Amino acid sequence: MKKCLLLGNGGREAVIGEYISKGYQLYSVLPYENPSIVEAVEASGGKYIVGSPFDKELVEKFIKENELEFCVISSDNLLQDGLIDLAKSLGLKVFGPTSKGSKIEWSKTYALEVVNELAPEVIIKNYKVENIEELDEVIKNYREDNFVVKPEGLTGGKGVKVGGIHFKGIEEGYEYAKACLEDSGKVIIQDKVEGSEFTVMCLTDGKNVVPMPITFDYPYRYEKDLGPGTGGMGCLSYPNGLLPFLTKEDVDECAELMKKTINYLNKDSLEFTGVLYGGFFKTKAGIKFIEFNARFGDPEAINVLNALETPFTEVLENIVNGTLSVENCKFKNTYTFTVYVVSKDYAVKPNKEPTIFKLNTKDIKQSGVKLYFANAKKVEGDTYTSVSNSRLFAIEKTGDNFEEIRKQVYDVIEKDVDKVLDYRKDIGNIYVH
Repeated sequence: MKKCLLLGNGGREAVIGEYISKGYQLYSVLPYENPSIVEAVEASGGKYIVGSPFDKELVEKFIKENELEFCVISSDNLLQDGLIDLAKSLGLKVFGPTSKGSKIEWSKTYALEVVNELAPEVIIKNYKVENIEELDEVIKNYREDNFVVKPEGLTGGKGVKVGGIHFKGIEEGYEYAKACLEDSGKVIIQDKVEGSEFTVMCLTDGKNVVPMPITFDYPYRYEKDLGPGTGGMGCLSYPNGLLPFLTKEDVDECAELMKKTINYLNKDSLEFTGVLYGGFFKTKAGIKFIEFNARFGDPEAINVLNALETPFTEVLENIVNGTLSVENCKFKNTYTFTVYVVSKDYAVKPNKEPTIFKLNTKDIKQSGVKLYFANAKKVEGDTYTSVSNSRLFAIEKTGDNFEEIRKQVYDVIEKDVDKVLDYRKDIGNIYVH
């Protein structure tokens, strides 16, 4: 059986690990013992160690000692830091872009430049600001807070702020843009548009792309999409791979742009395989581009991998062999539904002390839903603790009847999840901004 290294430790890696372990031995370097990843490693007959996945000497030693053959990375910071580059240099087959390839995510100005060259019609009017004088001039274009502020670099899905939602008034938006500028030397100011936001994720072998089921994410902390922007609080997908407000032509347009982007990134050398994630708006003026990510979304990965019909390890083989196609990467005709559970302080205020909570894990698993741990580890028995002020775990269900699987997930959360925790109760509603 082939040996595969997985780096990263969130809910996204928990589901990736589950599906790798069904065909390969799974190996991992974990900053803490994520219960879901540990379970997948042990079930596969693999091995894990506790240590920093950013420690390249440690990772290299682990690869060599265990004679690993594959490496899968879908974490933005690890990709930017060049862990795929390390794996490639050691002769491993890889799923994920090099640091150069992942620039499409970690530099928003670069992504806009690429898309503007390939498909200028999908660009929302924006200004790339590099000093305070430019910022002062750009802000004069707005009479109200009808603009969006985008930091240049990685922010874990929490850095983009939308006028009227995350900040009120021009002055508050200006101050946030100024802080971003001081932090990285660049900030993007973009017109605010109205429309329905959606995600297109494509698997790619560096040349061919296969769109996955379109997902609808909930990137705000509270019901009705109120409160601060967060890592997704939930996610869903539909049996036909679309969403109620999308057509196949909409998705084809996005996928074509993403294929052109992959070809652009790989024009000189193979820098990008794995997943290209595209955020888009459907507006009255057509499809508009939001951003690219160089990896699976979280929780989107939980939804799409549970909808994957072809074994994931077969997909990996076709990606590294350059033979990926819609014929050898098929998805089930099903609904998927995911809800993330968090501490009450998540994204609202710093949580100085770890959150200790209990889970009836036996009943959760027997109920037919899936449990994916993220930023949590076991203390003992059914007692767990948070390891950061981030999302703790996700509950997912796949099925033919949307209302049934939605009810099943929420019933489990209500019955078996500690009341000290919190979650959005409106996942399943489609919101338009």
